[in-house]
Amino acid sequence: MKASELRSKTEKELRDELTALFREQFNLRMQRGVNPEGVRPNQFKEVRRNIARIKTVMSANRKGEQS
Repeated sequence: MKASELRSKTEKELRDELTALFREQFNLRMQRGVNPEGVRPNQFKEVRRNIARIKTVMSANRKGEQS
């Protein structure tokens, strides 16, 4: 997911995407608890970074910035 793609989305779409990522993060934690070898560590990193990207774009939109 690229930041440029996120900038073109509405606030509601960003919130929905953020909620989906939080669910995915929770599910990954649960899978790791049940079967530690079944979850790739890089999946956690990807989800965390995507969450940060969305939060950054949402914050910039609130401030009125377009960068």
